Amino acid sequence: MRFEILRLDDVSGTPVDSTVVDAASVNRIVQQAAAIGQRLWIRPADATAS
Repeated sequence: MRFEILRLDDVSGTPVDSTVVDAASVNRIVQQAAAIGQRLWIRPADATAS
């Protein structure tokens, strides 16, 4: 399964950028974001997302 991870602006909470990763990469990205206090929005990726 693939997930879209959106990095959110610290002030407004709006998406700044996004990436699509496989399930195995989600934990690593979440751990890195938690270490620096970065806000993320994670959702299942559309079949057409790349």
